[in-house]
Amino acid sequence: MLKEKFHIAVPTAFNEDESLNIDLTIGHIENLYKKGIRSVLVCGSTGEQHSLSLEEKLLLLQALNKTRMIDEMEIIFGVYSIRERDAVKLAEEVSKTKIKAILLGFSPYILPAQDEALSYAKKIIEKVKKNVIIYNNPRRTGFDLSVQNTAELLKNKSVIGLKEAGDPEKISQLKKLIGDRELLFYAGGEVGLEEKIKLGFNSLSSMLGNIEPIFVKNYYELLCSNTPVPEIEKEKMKKLVEEFFLDRPIVKIKQSLNREGNRVGICRKPLGN
Repeated sequence: MLKEKFHIAVPTAFNEDESLNIDLTIGHIENLYKKGIRSVLVCGSTGEQHSLSLEEKLLLLQALNKTRMIDEMEIIFGVYSIRERDAVKLAEEVSKTKIKAILLGFSPYILPAQDEALSYAKKIIEKVKKNVIIYNNPRRTGFDLSVQNTAELLKNKSVIGLKEAGDPEKISQLKKLIGDRELLFYAGGEVGLEEKIKLGFNSLSSMLGNIEPIFVKNYYELLCSNTPVPEIEKEKMKKLVEEFFLDRPIVKIKQSLNREGNRVGICRKPLGN
């Protein structure tokens, strides 16, 4: 199990020619560490992992494993691909590193059948030999893992949690199926966060944390502790959500970081056009 229930999904840095910039990616992670953040998700929730080739993912993974951050932080690495063999290869390589956990997502666009997706997930879990967080995001992938198959994966001792970006009501159904086992249920981003915590989400995979890491972490912890959030902080969070989530969040996050001097490069087109 991970110690941290809050992590930041960090953007992947690209040069002007859209080539991968590993140094800037790791530099942003180091900046977050200096500000007090102790867990990040790399090659994950910003959607940029689908633009990365297997070779690029492996280069990023190997570079991360050589940094001091690999020992200082709980680093989660995204493992998913439109091709199962590429996802399995990446899982095998992650198993050789000090990465603390993987975020296991499903193939976009191809719309696998439920049994195909279940087989895919089980094969990756078998190969990676790490803590696993299942990621269900039907809006992005077009595929929605069923409650029954999600529950089956959550009963695997290697699976420590679920990032559910589909129907938030699914959490209550899952808790009835899996019993008393302690699991991490991640809200994906800050939209509707208060309502999701009331529904049983107990962890946060944050995007706004790239911009306001300590504010967002403290805000999340107040919600989890049932402590009243001051109105001024509620208003600040509302403005951040409206600014960054209404349209092209990853583009806006990168633009904001670059303006502040925390360089993370550009987005690969068509994003950023």
